[in-house]
Amino acid sequence: MSEETTNKQEMPEQLSDILLVLDKEKMKIQAVKSIGENGKMETVDPTKKNQNQFMRVDKSGDFFSNFFSNFFSQLKNPTNFTFFKVPAPVAAEKAEELQKHVDKPTPQGEKVLKEHEVKAEPQPDKKQENQNNMATAQTTTETSEYRYKPEQIDWDTMKNLGLSKEYLEKRNLLDPLLRGYKTNELLPIGINLGGSILRTDARLSLQQAEDGNVIVAIHGIKREPNLHFEFFGHKFTDEDKKNLLETGNMGRVVNLVNSKTGELMPSIISIDRLTNDVIALRTEFIKIPDEIKGVKLNEEQKQTLMEGKPLYLEGMISTKGTEFSATVQFNADKRYVEFLFDRSNNNQQAQKNQQNTQQSNQQSQPQEAPKTFRGKELDDEQYNKFKAGQTIYVELKDKKDQPYKGYITFDKDTGKTKFEFPGQYKARVEPAESHKTQTAVNSEGKTNEATKNVQEPLKSGQQTPKNKQQQEQQEKPKAPAKSKGVKR
Repeated sequence: MSEETTNKQEMPEQLSDILLVLDKEKMKIQAVKSIGENGKMETVDPTKKNQNQFMRVDKSGDFFSNFFSNFFSQLKNPTNFTFFKVPAPVAAEKAEELQKHVDKPTPQGEKVLKEHEVKAEPQPDKKQENQNNMATAQTTTETSEYRYKPEQIDWDTMKNLGLSKEYLEKRNLLDPLLRGYKTNELLPIGINLGGSILRTDARLSLQQAEDGNVIVAIHGIKREPNLHFEFFGHKFTDEDKKNLLETGNMGRVVNLVNSKTGELMPSIISIDRLTNDVIALRTEFIKIPDEIKGVKLNEEQKQTLMEGKPLYLEGMISTKGTEFSATVQFNADKRYVEFLFDRSNNNQQAQKNQQNTQQSNQQSQPQEAPKTFRGKELDDEQYNKFKAGQTIYVELKDKKDQPYKGYITFDKDTGKTKFEFPGQYKARVEPAESHKTQTAVNSEGKTNEATKNVQEPLKSGQQTPKNKQQQEQQEKPKAPAKSKGVKR
């Protein structure tokens, strides 16, 4: 099997599911096409002929839950309908099967309908959702975002891989699996091939097979990303390859082709940095937060990230309250905006060049100290000391209007302001008590009573004799100075 074929077989986890609906009055299964502004739903017959008109939704648990909650809240007379979610490749067949169970109800048919039925859950708070986007995409606590249940997992298969429910729970890896994600770390697994056992590290995920059963997918480590073959109709350019290898993200939107339906799918592409798999994400599922680490994004910046491009942001505030700048970019594998720290020497150099250009532009003009720092306007006395290069004490407020204190110093050469918390400032300007003795004795010619007879220079932090020899020197009375008489 070629690597190209292998890549194509990995597509189901990136494809969409189809939303089917049962009109309780007509008792007819249809495929959802869209929903109008008046809340009226448009549907089409669930046939292969109409499959290009089907509404497609991301099959990952959290994205689907958020989408369906929004969809359900906009729908007029939602109680008149029952909804089902089925895999896109078999949507027509599943619709026909569900219609048969609707026409001729049986206990077994009722079970099949319940298996595919989806219900609306309370929509998560959008503000909180935006705040969580930069943290992790796999640690939300909404139970509605679970796609699978533990009892759906084939634990015998897991056991054959050398894994157990207890082991996954202990390493906090069961939760992301149940939400429809890959494990966020590599797992050591063993595969029994009969005459031999293959041991390797891999990421795992759960996927729904065409028959509805949940299977365990193994994402093994590749030596390098496969960028030589076409990826769903896209041929990687030299620039694409360079970006993917250096940053893990391709940096632009391309139209991928669904090999089964011929549908064009505008997508961004990234590399799974743990396995070197090539991962695609449709642009309709990209979620850009309104704010990143205290920096509110304007529409232009949001659009840059929506297009998969890198964005350099200045003035972000870390969890420790320190200001920093970095390049951010949406990652198709992680499904959130990530920081691009030290991805490669080239990436570092690009950022340095950008910073050097900014500094060069700044240095071509006289550098003036700002009168305001983080929203705090300095009074005249503070400002005069500050612009002279002195360190001054300030009381500030963070983005949540909570007070914090520190010291700021203006660097005339770079035109930048350095901030230090009180502990950092104290550690810098006040030498530790244990080092004062060493400085006073060795550098300032002063005497320390406990070591005044020791003939060697004191070591760092030393306040007493360090060994037997120095102890004897200290205890031995110092001989009186000889009189320098004049010879006659």
